[in-house]
Amino acid sequence: MSGPARAPAGTAPPRRAAAGGALAALLAVPLVALAPAAAAAPEDPAPGADDRPVTVELTVLEPRTLTPGAPVTVAGELTNTGTETLTDLDVRLQRGAPVATRGELQALAGGSEPVAAAATPFQDVADELRPQDSVPFTLTTTTDALAIGGDGVYPVLLNLNGIGSDGDRRRVGELTTYLVQPPAAPAAPTDVAWLWPLVERTHRDASGTFVDDELAAEVAAGGRLDRVLATVERLPRSVPAEGVDPGPVVPVTLAVDPALVEELQLMTAGPYAVAGDADGGEGTDEAAAFLDRLRAVAADHPVVALPYGDVDADALTATGLARVVARSLPGSPEGTAQDDPDAAPAPPDAPPAEATGAAGAGILREVLGVEARTDLAWAVGGSMRLGTLEVLAGGGIEEVVLDPGALADGEAALGAGGPAAARTTLPTDGGPVDALVADGVLGELAATAERTPGGGRAAEQRHLAELALLAAQAGDAPGGQSVLVAPPREVDPAPAAVGTMMAAAAGLPWLRPATVAGLGEGPVTDTGGLAPPSGPDGLEPEGLADVAAAAHVREDLAGAVAGDADAVLAPWDAALARSSSAAWRDDPVAFAAAAADVRATTARLLERVTLLAPAEGTYSLASRDAPLVLTVLNDLPFALRVQLQVQTRGNALSVGDISDQVLGPQQRTTLQVPSEVRQSGRFSVAATLTTPDGVPLGEPVRLQVQSTAYGSISVVVTIGAAALLGLLFLRRLVRFLVRRRRGTPGEGDDDLPGGPVPEGAAVPLPPTRSPV
Repeated sequence: MSGPARAPAGTAPPRRAAAGGALAALLAVPLVALAPAAAAAPEDPAPGADDRPVTVELTVLEPRTLTPGAPVTVAGELTNTGTETLTDLDVRLQRGAPVATRGELQALAGGSEPVAAAATPFQDVADELRPQDSVPFTLTTTTDALAIGGDGVYPVLLNLNGIGSDGDRRRVGELTTYLVQPPAAPAAPTDVAWLWPLVERTHRDASGTFVDDELAAEVAAGGRLDRVLATVERLPRSVPAEGVDPGPVVPVTLAVDPALVEELQLMTAGPYAVAGDADGGEGTDEAAAFLDRLRAVAADHPVVALPYGDVDADALTATGLARVVARSLPGSPEGTAQDDPDAAPAPPDAPPAEATGAAGAGILREVLGVEARTDLAWAVGGSMRLGTLEVLAGGGIEEVVLDPGALADGEAALGAGGPAAARTTLPTDGGPVDALVADGVLGELAATAERTPGGGRAAEQRHLAELALLAAQAGDAPGGQSVLVAPPREVDPAPAAVGTMMAAAAGLPWLRPATVAGLGEGPVTDTGGLAPPSGPDGLEPEGLADVAAAAHVREDLAGAVAGDADAVLAPWDAALARSSSAAWRDDPVAFAAAAADVRATTARLLERVTLLAPAEGTYSLASRDAPLVLTVLNDLPFALRVQLQVQTRGNALSVGDISDQVLGPQQRTTLQVPSEVRQSGRFSVAATLTTPDGVPLGEPVRLQVQSTAYGSISVVVTIGAAALLGLLFLRRLVRFLVRRRRGTPGEGDDDLPGGPVPEGAAVPLPPTRSPV
């Protein structure tokens, strides 16, 4: 609603006083009569870019909760964001009718203007406000002047008037906020619990190398994660009984991604490589300082371990990658995903490594020194499919956190139709699963406090107004109420404002601080079970196809590992989890790159086990049954079982079976393949390595084999020829001896030199030579 018409600039102060007196007289009229008078006042034109050029930053609104007759102080800063100089600025408060429900409150926050039921006189602010300049303001009044006579939540409009360059007086700025006069103490206070995310997208590639050094900026002073942690750090601490250490007045449950803690630990180890630069990382000191602070906070507050990499469980399960989800769970026996790029390969004679599961909890235990809760899952985006819920339940998850929209009647958990109760149950084929319903309005308010119109102090007051309405609707519920505040994972808070929101539950008698675990034991409401997904939100299908291909290679290798595959493949499970993080939902281009990287990196694992060709390119076999000696390189950091397949053209060489061979990690191994040469000479041989399941490893190698030994056919031919020669020689020798015994020339004697030999004459012997 617009303010009343004002006199032009330069009007004498007495006329201002007269206007104020007239308004005071108007306020003496009963409120029911005021509304028509206000409605009859001229309306401002619809607000445009220049109609409300002054922004209002609220810094003081006291008291936070009212008592009858109490003074009210509103202060802040006015900034002219327009292009014209404004003059004769003054401000007043216009109080609307009490708000009865949270729905009405949220409508006002969405832009509706409260109808003025009471107003204060205008108070001078500044004579002039130039473009881009700021001036402070302070307005003081009382609850009596605002006609606040009972408990409730009262919207108030801060109405700023001024004169523009055209000489007309108009409203040039406004801000809606709320005054809260709390209800009488209910039968039981409302329990308020906070789930606070410490999550960040990964800054490493699939091989575990940092691709940028942006995490250093996030944890340094002023970075997003620094503000997230500072919000909890600034909570006031209780005054303990004698002999008890002081602690925060409000317990805040920290939801921590083990992959983030792991990255910070790698940074603290010293200079680290970034994008190919061996000493490119400059965040060692910042990471170490942040981890020290996180350890101190974790020692005072409950900790929940999120799945490694904060995977998008819904998207993965829908794609058939439930095992990727299972290996990321922090408390599951299958939860092996963790990355230690500096780990040395096991010696060949070392016993096979064994996976112990619960890797995420182990990371938090080792680095932060806490035993984190591992049976709670926080649904990405607040919703979850039934199939995902069943996968999580099979991995040790006993309770999930959802938004109201994920449930058939989720608003019931927020108090629609009765007391608010954050706890509910969800039916599954394996039995009911507990769930907690987060209040999305309160969570978003905490996430956007700094961007709320009026700033952080205005956000604090809105938070208080929401809780006051929750408390008012409780009535005489004997079990009390419960509410869970869980801001979005990427929260970028205003530490002072959100810290005050958190501490409110400890300072007001109608609220009570609670833990997330405590809500799981509180009152229950029926929300009707999971609702169907509202849309295809999640990771992009093209990127998921790459993740699926990488997961397939991982399974191929798992069947060939000599030992516990889950233990030795944990770094690649970690890479799969990081590449399918929910953080990529809002950045499909980055997700496509991460998914392509994990596919290419995983595929290269199969290329790191290969046959080595001889330096000369030719093998020589000296005997018929000499073994074929081949050299195999396993460049992987774990032992692998392989099979060797050898093929030749024709029937030149037969190869025996050598069964499975175990290749030591990062070693060359010589394989002697039983063979039998069937012909001499040179021939081609093709050799291929595969896993026991037949998956090719490396590239096939084509070899030239030179044999100087006789094959079986050659031996038969040679022996046959020798035998024939022997028979021919024997035949001629026998004929010669027979002729000599008879003393007669044999056939063909007429051909002897000199003609026929006379009877009784000596027969000359033939010359000595081979009969052949």
